[in-house]
Amino acid sequence: MIGIDSRIVIAGAGSIGCYVGGRLAVAGKAVTLLVRPRMIEGLQQEGLRIIDPDGSEKLVEPGQFSLTSDPEIAFRQADIILVTVKSGATEEMAKSIRENAPSDIVVVSLQNGVGNAGTLRQHLPPEATVVSGMVPFNVVQSEPGVSPLNVRRTMPGTILIDDILDGLAEVLSVPGLSVQMHSDMQGLLWGKLLINLNNALNALSNLPLVEQLADRNWRLLIADQIREGLKLVRAHGITPAKVQGASPSVLPWILRLPNFLFRIVAARMLAINPHARSSMWEDLSRGRATEIDYLQGVIIQLADAKNVPVPLTRKVLACVKRAEGKPLRSHSVEDVRG
Repeated sequence: MIGIDSRIVIAGAGSIGCYVGGRLAVAGKAVTLLVRPRMIEGLQQEGLRIIDPDGSEKLVEPGQFSLTSDPEIAFRQADIILVTVKSGATEEMAKSIRENAPSDIVVVSLQNGVGNAGTLRQHLPPEATVVSGMVPFNVVQSEPGVSPLNVRRTMPGTILIDDILDGLAEVLSVPGLSVQMHSDMQGLLWGKLLINLNNALNALSNLPLVEQLADRNWRLLIADQIREGLKLVRAHGITPAKVQGASPSVLPWILRLPNFLFRIVAARMLAINPHARSSMWEDLSRGRATEIDYLQGVIIQLADAKNVPVPLTRKVLACVKRAEGKPLRSHSVEDVRG
């Protein structure tokens, strides 16, 4: 049974994982961060600084959370595991959880993409409870070498989870981190996937999100890409749900507005921290593999199944693939459109 004293493990403590784990730890929850070995020394010595959208900061002292890079140590006494790894690592993480955690573990996916909960269910024991989740905000991590590690949340929003386990949202909700249940998580995940198609464009632009959105040429590119995605999800009978703000179906119209109207209609969209960038920008800037196959790649899979052309989505995916593992450079709209 889960409860107020549940032991929570953050499986994949990157930017989102460290922020969520830090918030839970500050609130007195029993939190273990499963991290890469290279992160342990700094976190053990300096702790973790979490920064909220209003600029307020909180240092999470080393003694407020546990740390390990060993899945056996992390999982063996866990009650709840929050999975925050990249989508490409979901299967490996699921197998590690199966090998090391109690069979009746509660596992919550707080990842981008639409298929992670299914992958977790496929590889976990039937006694495990797998819960889909959606994080509507992004978190920017400080550059390597900055001490203590800073994780800056750049926009407001409530984490939403599937309404299949009573009490889970209450256990995970703490001051500064709101978690609520939702009855249409799959619709929400599809809605977020359409919005997250801009992750790649933001990374390629090498601009803060607010600067990218202020440029109508970039907005037109975002709109065209979302329109291709909308066409495909509808062709497959999928109804994307509203994540926060505007419905995905009206986003292309909003993005196409002239600048002066966009600033009025999308004031909330622009009210984000000037540091905000996409997680894919962070991946490219640090030479890591991206989640492009689980965003644009999913749209292309849908297109292939219906034999529907999605030329822009294919160009974006190709641009990101070429950029992976190379020094980050700024692309123009024309570079992407080809």
